[in-house]
Amino acid sequence: MQLFVNSYGAYVHVKEEMFEIKTKQEASKELKINHLTAQKVTSIIMSKGTALSTDAVALALKHNIDIIIVERDGQPIGRFWHSKLGSTTKIRKRQLEASLNNVGLHWTKKWLSQKLENQCDFLHDLKKHRSNLVPLITEKIDAILSLKSKIENCQANTVKQVEEQMRGFEGSAGRHYFGAIANVMPKEFAFDGRSFRPAKDAFNALLNYAYGVLYSKTERAVMLAGLDPYVGFMHRDDYNHLSLVYDFIEPYRIHAERFVTRLFTGKKLNKSHFTFTETGVSLNEIGKAFFVNPYLEYLDSEHIKYKGRHQTRLNAMQQDAHSFANSLIKDS
Repeated sequence: MQLFVNSYGAYVHVKEEMFEIKTKQEASKELKINHLTAQKVTSIIMSKGTALSTDAVALALKHNIDIIIVERDGQPIGRFWHSKLGSTTKIRKRQLEASLNNVGLHWTKKWLSQKLENQCDFLHDLKKHRSNLVPLITEKIDAILSLKSKIENCQANTVKQVEEQMRGFEGSAGRHYFGAIANVMPKEFAFDGRSFRPAKDAFNALLNYAYGVLYSKTERAVMLAGLDPYVGFMHRDDYNHLSLVYDFIEPYRIHAERFVTRLFTGKKLNKSHFTFTETGVSLNEIGKAFFVNPYLEYLDSEHIKYKGRHQTRLNAMQQDAHSFANSLIKDS
């Protein structure tokens, strides 16, 4: 399981070789104490405003549990990780070579194409019970499929030679996609396209938070596969920029999008879950408490059929990360 600690003032330390989590209840001011054995924990996500002891860090490293520090909006900003490489350095060498030749282009096209295909599958699901929106959503699907074909047909020796072109196709697909989703939103949560930090509306505030959680899971997957999260193919190679994470996550964004959209269309959310200011909208503590555990269960407990096996969404991502890493060595 994943331990998400986001209550302000919460403290994680070790007692009798177990994680002990102390939180104060806002209403009663009483101290709540929970215990978890290290064998049951796969990762610990700590929000700003919480604390953990060095003993807790050491116990986590001993059991290969990564600890991720996130902003209040869920964006990961750092992590504790053991000092040993996850696997052979040959993978990282081949990864660097791939970033400079057509192997990187092949994988970029593959990930982006799968992302757009996932978008179309989701839109097909959305129009099943919305007969009044069938023409509009069908038009959006056709436009996305056309852009998917253009991405697949990009010809070059490296990603950099067609990077701007591919970004344009991906961006256009995103506008069609979120334009369709906007039409199925309840009126009080209407939105006009994507907005980032700060978000301009509740939908984008929650989606940004869901993406933030997913980024940390993606980084963990690529690191466990022996890959370098900083050496990507399409996203820029800026200082401390997790380029591969932003490349590799593309086919898996659909998990956040489906879950978030389902909450809004199912009228599970209300405005009390968000904070509205002049500068933007953010998910507040009530919203985080409502959202986090069901979302983590959706990612890491609920099983789907993937490549002939029943497994969780995060296990499927991990499997794909290992397959990608192994292909780099095999291709060499």
